Amino acid sequence: MAGDLLNIGKSGLFAAQAGLATTGHNISNASVAGYSRQTVIQASAAGQDVGYGFIGSGTQVTDIQRFSDAFLNAQLRAAQSTSSALTAYGAQASQIDNMLADSTSGLSPALQDFFKSVQDVSAAAGSSTSRQAFLSSADSLATRFQGMSSQLNDIKTGVNTQITANVASINSYATQIAKLNEQIGALSSSGSMPNDLMDTRDQLMLELNKHVKATAAPGSNNTVTVTIGSGQPLVVGNRAYQLAAVNTPNDPSRTAVAYVSGDRTTLLADSSLTGGELGGLMDFRSSTLDGAQNALGRVAITLAAAFNDQQALGQTSTGQLGGKLFADAKPLVLGNTNPVSDPVSPTTVDVKVSDASKLTTSDYKVDYDAANGRFSVTRLSDKQKTDMPAYTQPGPQTIDVDGLSFTVSGKQIAGDSITVRPTVNGASDFKLLTHDVNAIAAAAPVMSASTIGNKGSVKVGDASVDKTFLATAATFAPSTLTYKVNTNELSGFAAGQVVTVKTAAGSTAYTAGTDTIPYVDGATYSFDGVSMSMAGTPIDGDSFTVKRTTVGGNDNRNMVLMGQVQSTKVLDNGSATLQGAFAQLVGTVGNKTREVQVTNAAATASLAQVTASQQSVSGVNLDEEAANLLRYQQAYQAAGKVMQVASTLFDTLLSLGR
Repeated sequence: MAGDLLNIGKSGLFAAQAGLATTGHNISNASVAGYSRQTVIQASAAGQDVGYGFIGSGTQVTDIQRFSDAFLNAQLRAAQSTSSALTAYGAQASQIDNMLADSTSGLSPALQDFFKSVQDVSAAAGSSTSRQAFLSSADSLATRFQGMSSQLNDIKTGVNTQITANVASINSYATQIAKLNEQIGALSSSGSMPNDLMDTRDQLMLELNKHVKATAAPGSNNTVTVTIGSGQPLVVGNRAYQLAAVNTPNDPSRTAVAYVSGDRTTLLADSSLTGGELGGLMDFRSSTLDGAQNALGRVAITLAAAFNDQQALGQTSTGQLGGKLFADAKPLVLGNTNPVSDPVSPTTVDVKVSDASKLTTSDYKVDYDAANGRFSVTRLSDKQKTDMPAYTQPGPQTIDVDGLSFTVSGKQIAGDSITVRPTVNGASDFKLLTHDVNAIAAAAPVMSASTIGNKGSVKVGDASVDKTFLATAATFAPSTLTYKVNTNELSGFAAGQVVTVKTAAGSTAYTAGTDTIPYVDGATYSFDGVSMSMAGTPIDGDSFTVKRTTVGGNDNRNMVLMGQVQSTKVLDNGSATLQGAFAQLVGTVGNKTREVQVTNAAATASLAQVTASQQSVSGVNLDEEAANLLRYQQAYQAAGKVMQVASTLFDTLLSLGR
């Protein structure tokens, strides 16, 4: 009996010792990230039947259990993934928001200075000083556009670098998790779980979700299977798959993520990688950065087109029609993503801006539809598709969409797909083409006036020209129009000229030399791209002249029209001004940044709440562990006392035999 009592005491001693060691382990690791509280699970040892009943034989330690809730762990990983994504997005978006909204170095001050210089030239068209100031402010505006574009490109480069770094971290975590799977599988084959290794694996899973949203599912032999994206396995058992940061095939300036499986590398869609810092960066780039570059470029392209168009309708100080003030930005056409193309005549797409006022901030994709034998142009912002006519190779074939002229040529092959970014380079390509003050076309090329000595009351409005005039400017000859009272007509138009008389009632076209062109009080007369208004009552023989503007004067009529570009709605099909469009960009980025910040604050609070819930199960409470130390200490001392009693009893038995 003494022997049994000794074994009972010994089992209690060992159990208390295990409890003390486990409690000490908890206390030592209380501040270790990912550590889960452990506890000793005891069970009574089998009793012995002695005839009158079962006498207990002590206790045994059946397990060292860790407190870990799979559901709470999954919630924590999801909350961490969301918070990390929003933090990454917000940090990048704030850079663009600060740049665009800057009241000193932003675009708005440069635009205001530029248009002020336009007004100064309008006030003193013949002044070399005001003209030089105009060119200087135009150059400053170009520098501002280019500087902002450079900043956006720097942000893009930074995003590429961070994507590469995140991919490296994801691969590292995947490798570590796979190794832990192997160790845990081997060590748990006996039935006991290696708790510390499982804690380490859970913590690595949490760290992984800081970089990308990853889903864990139980695998065989106590392993976990980790998947990302649209279900791509990252860890299966003891095997880790890898990701790779690669250049987008048709855009080397853009880093993408590929999935590596053996010798095969598959490019993953940006939209498939959600959550974590990587997902936040991908979302920021496609939703905010690309849009900001496109919107800024559209403002630059439209401003350049508006001024170039009006400059072309003016006359310089040397008597020539105005040349271009600003360079034309060429739409960016990316390479064909079709791995197969005709080696002799591959499909090519050329894109030109045909009407800047119709430009959108979207990118486009030109695809070949083999089933219907035609190309189509898809606006990527809303997936609006425009089909081209049936294609006959080698083309070319042209279609206009949203102010862009798409020309396709070459031998088409099924799978041809070419992405076009029409406005992305608009700001970087914005450049002043001349620094010659005499090249500014401030004057209108045509002037009209009543002849001195007229007896009637007719007042002739300033002559203006439109794009039609550009084709006839070289052959334009002065005209003297004479009023004939008997027939109420104006004569003197060149034979064959088509003269359009526009009144409140409508417009009527006449052919000079064939039709009688009537005088109508308040009407506007248009011919060969020239328009002039006439109002009042003429007297027979009154005459009016239309001729090229005198060189070297102070005519500012064309410069006034340039100044009106500031308030003219030249974007979005005539619904937005240049500054209005830029303000919309600033507002869009600002609102998105604020939205992300607010959402991130909520996500951070949610993460803290989920962390608290998870720690309430898995976390170490030092007060509780201190109490456990006392409890196990007392149990240890009591078990030792049992063994001491057993020893005393055994000694008593031995003394009876002496």
